[in-house]
Amino acid sequence: RATFISALVFLLAVMGGTSPAASQSGAPTEPMCYDWGESSEGAVSVVEGEVGWLSCPLFSHPSVYNYTSTQSAGHNLFWYRLPEGHDLEQPITSRLSKDRERLFLQPAATADTGQYICMLRNKSSCSKIAIRLKVLRPDDVVKCALPVAVAPIEDLIPLQEGKTLDCPDLQDATKMSESAPKVQWYFVCDWYPFWDSDREQKGNSLQVHLMMEQYQGLYYCRVQYQRRNQTLNFTRSINVTAILPLSLPKEPSIMNPTHDQIFTVKTGTEVRLVCRGQLPFVLHKPWREIWWTVDGKTLDKLPDRFTQISRVVRDHFRDLTIENILVIQDFQSKDLKREFYCSVKNERGFDTRRAQLEEEVSLPTVELGCGLGVTLLLMLILFVVYHVFWLELLLLYRSWFGTDERHTDDKEFDVYISYARNSEEEQFVLLTLRRVLENELGYSVCIFDRDSLPGGTITDETLSFVARSRRLLVVVSPGYASQGSQALLELKAGIDTMALAGHLRVILVQYKPVRRKGWVRELRRARVALALVRWQGDKSRELSSRFWKRLRVELPVRRVSNMKQSAAMLAAVSIYIRKQANVLTSVAL
Repeated sequence: RATFISALVFLLAVMGGTSPAASQSGAPTEPMCYDWGESSEGAVSVVEGEVGWLSCPLFSHPSVYNYTSTQSAGHNLFWYRLPEGHDLEQPITSRLSKDRERLFLQPAATADTGQYICMLRNKSSCSKIAIRLKVLRPDDVVKCALPVAVAPIEDLIPLQEGKTLDCPDLQDATKMSESAPKVQWYFVCDWYPFWDSDREQKGNSLQVHLMMEQYQGLYYCRVQYQRRNQTLNFTRSINVTAILPLSLPKEPSIMNPTHDQIFTVKTGTEVRLVCRGQLPFVLHKPWREIWWTVDGKTLDKLPDRFTQISRVVRDHFRDLTIENILVIQDFQSKDLKREFYCSVKNERGFDTRRAQLEEEVSLPTVELGCGLGVTLLLMLILFVVYHVFWLELLLLYRSWFGTDERHTDDKEFDVYISYARNSEEEQFVLLTLRRVLENELGYSVCIFDRDSLPGGTITDETLSFVARSRRLLVVVSPGYASQGSQALLELKAGIDTMALAGHLRVILVQYKPVRRKGWVRELRRARVALALVRWQGDKSRELSSRFWKRLRVELPVRRVSNMKQSAAMLAAVSIYIRKQANVLTSVAL
């Protein structure tokens, strides 16, 4: 629009403008020449040794003003040259020829670089404008084998379809040539004929019969013609790009959000709504767009907290997949009631879809954190308590929920004690084991030397006592295997009964440490399969010691008759739990 207005001003100046000097004096004088400066169209580039031309920018809008009308109005067009590094204008040389509004360089030389001025004037008006020319050396612009100074022309060909390519500016060469021009085609670094049959040169044109993806790229055409017994040429290029076949659907569509998609939003935060649309390319009408509306209004009519970000996710032969993100700063509760629509549009159609919003349910993070912390603390306390008081807890469970074996079998004794017959082990058995088991824990104990009748056979009596007992308690000591055969007989009878019938369990109580090599074969076999309860002297004398607790676990179940003992065990556990909870709480704080 600005260029059109400038051209209109120029037209008025040329058709009826007068210089200030002429208006003040009646004497005929040279009109003042209006200088338009240098053309905004940019410099013209020509390769050295090739043909080039300059078009006067004053005729850039022929609908307003053209060369023929200026001639009929008595205007003349003059060209001047301002070489590089000079301040004075110079007339053009004979090597540069003028044809209508163009100035031809046939061919161009490096010395032709500079500023060229075209002036249009008659007796009453004058206007001039400058255009810059750059003559480039072939080494500076060469691409593969052909130097091209002019920007390539863009051309689009649908896949699996054909098209004819004509060399740009060929018609201008035809006007200047004294004979029919010749055109040689190149593709990147190869010249015609190419390696396939899908592309064929017909006359001066290149016919693409079947477009393929690998045929994309730069095509060069070199035009050669004769003028005044001189062979001249120039090179142009066409950038060929493949597009999808025109027979495919070209209507736009929205990929995201889907019909059942729901965006979860949270008030007071930044919310991003993502819209992704498929926008096919429409030949000759490539415009397309994707946008958001809020309550029917575009974002330019909404507060600044509504913005959008667009990016091309995929470009598939000019068919674009575009992602448009609606960014809402400081999302508010009232925004949940708004209507957010994403729309896509091109020349073939229109599609829109509403984004459904749902407020995120805020979880009580503080409460959840505290609850999780308390749960972990309790689990840790329970783990520590079980690790420390597992024997006590096991005994309590057995005393409350265990089965009393006296109601399930016809055994006479709970425990049969086997020991070495010497004064030290005998004193331990009679004064310690028997006393506690019978008097404190309520078990029925069988001791051969005490309970056997005189005159009986030792072997038969031993086997009978072992068979009538629920447990065989073996007191292991250094003298167990060396004090005759009575202890060994008892041990063998107990192991055989446990292995065959399964109604008897053997318990090993280590009264004193015994070297491994001093154990008899039966004792070594029993040690592999059975638990060993160790007597630790004075540390094991108290009924609350670990020795008696371990031993009670191996003995038959007896329900707690003494409530004081059960209460004491529970009190000990509860006191320990409170202490550990206080310690862990103080550490956490």
